[in-house]
Amino acid sequence: MKITAALSGRGGDAPELVELEQEAPRAGEMRIRLVATGICHTDLHEHPGRHSPQPIVLGHEGAGVVEELGEGVTGFAVGDHVILSGNSCGTCPSCLAGRPTYCDLAMPLCFGGKRMDGSTALCAGEEAVHSHFFGQSSFASHAIVPQRTAVKMDKDLPLEKLGPLGCGVVTGAGGVIEALKVGFGDTIAVLGTGGVGLSAVMAAKLVGARRIVAVDLSDERLELAREFGATDTFRGDQDDLASAIRQVTGRGVDFSFNTTSAPAVHTLALEVLAMNGTAGFVAAPLGEWAPQMFAMLAGGRQLRGILGGDANPQTFLPLLAEYWRQGQLPFDRLLTFYPFTEIERAWADAKSGAAIKPVLLMETEHDA
Repeated sequence: MKITAALSGRGGDAPELVELEQEAPRAGEMRIRLVATGICHTDLHEHPGRHSPQPIVLGHEGAGVVEELGEGVTGFAVGDHVILSGNSCGTCPSCLAGRPTYCDLAMPLCFGGKRMDGSTALCAGEEAVHSHFFGQSSFASHAIVPQRTAVKMDKDLPLEKLGPLGCGVVTGAGGVIEALKVGFGDTIAVLGTGGVGLSAVMAAKLVGARRIVAVDLSDERLELAREFGATDTFRGDQDDLASAIRQVTGRGVDFSFNTTSAPAVHTLALEVLAMNGTAGFVAAPLGEWAPQMFAMLAGGRQLRGILGGDANPQTFLPLLAEYWRQGQLPFDRLLTFYPFTEIERAWADAKSGAAIKPVLLMETEHDA
């Protein structure tokens, strides 16, 4: 069938809206009619062609309605509301342990731009177009997704708001709750208050952290962090920042959560830790960087990589939606909505930081 999709790989500052041909779902797959899709920084990085082959349809924070089932799909019915998360094999030790973000095949399944047999679900005339980005390629009116990528949601929830749960929100909230296991009375510094960092701040408040430090270069975002539960805020360009953060508790914080790729911030994340503290990070440093190994050794400190919040989407995403329903995780305050036809404007706002979490609306004309 013919669909509308945003295509990367033909130049331009943003993906280009085009008409593509999409094949029917194969065994174990479903066709999803997209309602909304969030724009993530991973999409921004992949648009020029960082890891994935091109041309490709990106997008990995999709939410929509099941429209067609492939052979063998169980647990879903046409008309179900779903949000989409990353793809995984389901059979490796990590998947069997409920940690699919660390699937043995995560890179080819999420960034390979095709099924494991080498096929794609999209084409433009005779030209193959890469699909299945994070198991979804949801910058489109419709997506072909493996069953494992979809998470069923209650139909009374606002589907147009739920897509960012699948990546940005789960990375921040899951990083705090599932990976670092921040608990009641603990202390944490969140470095960078974009969508991931602010989700982490919300989660730290939710679990009862005693002191929540937020660091950013934007005064507006630091004010928002305070509204979401930060007890202390610092500008990232403040002098002697590590010492200032350590003095919040007098000995440093139990955890730091770094959402940036700046090498200096990776150093800061370790410097602010108390004895036996853990520094979690969700993006690798860009450029040369090495941790201060003696300080880690002498203080029993740890450096912890985190993907997808360490969470199992099938169980954790419905939990996050319930926290939102209860008013404990107001992630929808981070969202700015754009019609799909205005993806270029949404893309620019994502790159500049004018919008914390742009969300493309495929069906409803809704402007910010």
